[in-house]
Amino acid sequence: MDTAERPGSRAQDPAQGPATPDGPADDRAATGGIAADRLRSIIERVERLEEERRALSSDIKDIFAEAKSAGFDVKVIRQIIRIRKQEPAEVEEQETLLDIYRRALGM
Repeated sequence: MDTAERPGSRAQDPAQGPATPDGPADDRAATGGIAADRLRSIIERVERLEEERRALSSDIKDIFAEAKSAGFDVKVIRQIIRIRKQEPAEVEEQETLLDIYRRALGM
């Protein structure tokens, strides 16, 4: 089975010229037909997003520190954030069950 017949592979464009031992004719590596530039781009995009995520995590940590210094209970703030992410019906069901359980325990 040649390269053109393999699933997921691209046949070489004759207009691009043949790949040489020194380098590919286009963005594919000389071995395996891997699109090296495309792969590099994907990896770099993920790395940039991971860096942004680290920066955002640091910003969130700073906000919680600010809330704590202002006298707010960070644990309660986190709980409110978690509740706000839920559907209203789900929150209501959980609150109902919590109330039933508390009454059952005499709380």
